[in-house]
Amino acid sequence: MRNYYIKKSDWKAIYQTLKTIKGIRIKNQFVTRKFVESVYFIMRTGAQWRELPGYYGKWRSIHKRYESWCTKDLWSNILSHFTRDYDGENIMIDSTIIRAHPCSAGYKKDSAEAECLGRSKGGFTTKIHAVVDGLGQALRFRLTGGQRNDITQASELIAGFKGSNIIADKAYDSNRLLEQIENQECEAIILPRRNRKILRDFDKDLYKERHLIECFFGKIKHFRRIFARFDKKATSFMGFLAFASLIIWMR
Repeated sequence: MRNYYIKKSDWKAIYQTLKTIKGIRIKNQFVTRKFVESVYFIMRTGAQWRELPGYYGKWRSIHKRYESWCTKDLWSNILSHFTRDYDGENIMIDSTIIRAHPCSAGYKKDSAEAECLGRSKGGFTTKIHAVVDGLGQALRFRLTGGQRNDITQASELIAGFKGSNIIADKAYDSNRLLEQIENQECEAIILPRRNRKILRDFDKDLYKERHLIECFFGKIKHFRRIFARFDKKATSFMGFLAFASLIIWMR
């Protein structure tokens, strides 16, 4: 049986990052690596935690530790360490809808909205709002129910970027967002809506770079815990999302 999914060089970089983060136990590198590898196994296969191979240890203890890291937002902190030197010339924003399995509902009574589960004719859905850099690597995420409009999360996702080309489709064609982009000294490469009275110009060649964020969504959906949501808690799903993005970043 294959025990290690993460390359030795990548694990070394991850472990060095873990040592800089306070509030986690990583004294035993071998045990810590087995824990991270076990999370990768669940994320990649989509298996239930109780189906975790015995080699990795007691599944209840591993699941409890994973939930603890998610609550402390440690997976996102690890990703942030690797994204500090991002390519900020082009910044792309978009969203994708994830089908949620019925087992993801019911964490608490009437908690669907708080746990980013939206209702539709087909059942529960979660929407991933993401920002990627000029190389198609993930920088930021936000989760909402699947029925929420893309524009609702755009302002917070692009906040802080300076001098970048903000590339997005017509779902982000909002006067308020365009004003924010201008105030941040960025250029809006956003497809205008057809119902605008005056159609503004935009760089059509540069707009083609938007395919990078679509490619990113395609890559993360190779991980079955991202392709479909099984987690009741939004923080748990976000942990897998950050970890999958880290793996893609290190390729």
